Amino acid sequence: MSFRKRNTVINRPTSSAQSVVAKPEAAPVPGVRPSPLDGRLTTSTGTASLDSLLAGHSGFPLGTSLLIEEHGTTDFAGVLTRYYAAEGLVQGHQVHVLGLHEGWRSELPGISTDAKSSSKADATPGDKMKIAWRYETLGNAGAARDRDGPQRVGSSSPGSSDIFCHSFDLSKKLSAGEIKGQISFQPSMAMPGLAIQAKEVASPFKLFIKDLKAKLANSPPSWAHRVMVPSLLSPTLYSSALCCPDEVLQFIHALRALLRQYPTKLTAMITLPISLYPRSSGLTRWMELLCDGVMELVPLQLNAVHEPPPSGKSDSKSEEQTQGLVRVHSLPIYHEKGGGGSDGHAREDLSFSLSRSKGLIIKPFSLPPMLEDENEKKPGESDKASIDF
Repeated sequence: MSFRKRNTVINRPTSSAQSVVAKPEAAPVPGVRPSPLDGRLTTSTGTASLDSLLAGHSGFPLGTSLLIEEHGTTDFAGVLTRYYAAEGLVQGHQVHVLGLHEGWRSELPGISTDAKSSSKADATPGDKMKIAWRYETLGNAGAARDRDGPQRVGSSSPGSSDIFCHSFDLSKKLSAGEIKGQISFQPSMAMPGLAIQAKEVASPFKLFIKDLKAKLANSPPSWAHRVMVPSLLSPTLYSSALCCPDEVLQFIHALRALLRQYPTKLTAMITLPISLYPRSSGLTRWMELLCDGVMELVPLQLNAVHEPPPSGKSDSKSEEQTQGLVRVHSLPIYHEKGGGGSDGHAREDLSFSLSRSKGLIIKPFSLPPMLEDENEKKPGESDKASIDF
């Protein structure tokens, strides 16, 4: 029988075993951060309100696709694609565009410079609250969190100061100094005035998928890619031969396979004119099943939206006026555990408004308050109302 002293650790590891070799961490991808819901990697769509709507992930999950359907002849979905492409170029991502020519690059909005924030920061201390000083910034806490919260969060490390979602201005153009990434175009139709050779019989869908496969296979792990397909099957961009269901569904199915093959490098955004291809048709239904998220934009035909103000200056109230409704049919990675802040997307009506400085804002729809009708009387009109029997 062996004896040992008390307070003696059995099989104490040596100093060499205690030293743990630190593994080199992977290089952080700019514009990519983990989801607060389940930790999967997400990127920004360029629209902060759209990021907050995507099942609580506060961003666009990598390896997924989003289909945006729009009624009428408006181009609100085109604005979302411009923000999506501009955000990718500013973050240093690789943007792949199908159906457009290189001239579309000049239509991307530039980064906005908010002059109001600087004016508030330069306010004198005498203008601040002197009583209950700890509550002086409480009034704007909720608005700042909703508007600037996604912009201040870092991309990968918690202490990073990189901007996750930039704010763009439609009245400005994206300059060459702001572009860090690359953009490539695959036109679906030849430009007018150019002779079409007889040898060019390959489908633009297949050429686009082939080129995308090669770039994804040869790109380093620190590169993120964005696929953008604006106005899919529009007669102005696609010929009648490309509108065949076999061509379109094979393209979306191949794109879905690439999204599953590269779940940490690729996202895709597709827009569809729903007036030409209604949701009741079989082609549209199959496209919705092959995409991870489906949203529908229903613009409101209001004169106040299309007519400029009489003074020629944009008012804040007119910019925030509701210009359409948003219907969310499905969200990417909306699993059985539910989503974060968008659990009530099916029970709540959503609307959107578009302005040059603030961009496209998606918010809950609410009717304006009813005001009492004030009957304006003409001068010289009697106060007594005539009663006829």
